[in-house]
Amino acid sequence: MYRERGVAAAGSKAEMASIDRKRINDALDKHLERSSPSTSKGLNGKDKDRVSAQSTLIEESETDTEESDVSGSDGDDASWISWFCHMRGHEFFCEVDDDYIQDDFNLCGLSSQVPYYDYALDLILDVESSHGDSFTDEQNELVESAAEMLYGLIHVRYILTSKGLAAMLDKYKDCDFGRCPRVYCCGQACLPVGLSDIPRSSTVNVYCPKCEDIYYPRSKSQGDIDGAYFGTTFPHLFLMTYGHLKPQKASQSYVPRVFGFKMHKP
Repeated sequence: MYRERGVAAAGSKAEMASIDRKRINDALDKHLERSSPSTSKGLNGKDKDRVSAQSTLIEESETDTEESDVSGSDGDDASWISWFCHMRGHEFFCEVDDDYIQDDFNLCGLSSQVPYYDYALDLILDVESSHGDSFTDEQNELVESAAEMLYGLIHVRYILTSKGLAAMLDKYKDCDFGRCPRVYCCGQACLPVGLSDIPRSSTVNVYCPKCEDIYYPRSKSQGDIDGAYFGTTFPHLFLMTYGHLKPQKASQSYVPRVFGFKMHKP
């Protein structure tokens, strides 16, 4: 339904992913602008500059370039959630339990934010829909993009629950969110954070609990993810929950020198 997932299709998906994602997101943007102009604003000028700087400063590693968009372990029976979370650039996402998604209470208010909500939810839960075959290509693209948006909005709620925090703990221990680029943080593991809880207002960053500052993700594909899918609360609640993981604040800082002498501030 809407999108095939399997090993046989892995090669073609890897080649088409970047083109399809841009086309799908453009279509969703146009749909949101028509349906709800007040809630569908894109990145403002400041955020656009920040994203542009991010694209200039960050280069994807060779391993990221060589990775396929679909994990080699995915089969024909792989769930949509598993397929989505194993896509290149989606390493920050954890897999949300089906039981959590099927509880209407956890999805309160999302139907008004996401177009094609019912179809997107069916796609996420791998529920076959009889309407999928009658959709146009543009509608299928909208459903696919709406499903990604809906999953992100569910994800930001899930990672604040006990199960969600535990799932992110495993990823934190594996340094799936990257390490702080600051020299004096000595490779401290980071956590994903958004600068806003409003969708489509900023991209995701990584927060270092040692220097307590934020940085661009190492991979450009990771940096393109909406920051609202992780929110402003997660890293701080995570460190409150697992207080033993909070490192001592960095005390050492870089001192500029000229011919060995410290530079004095004017």
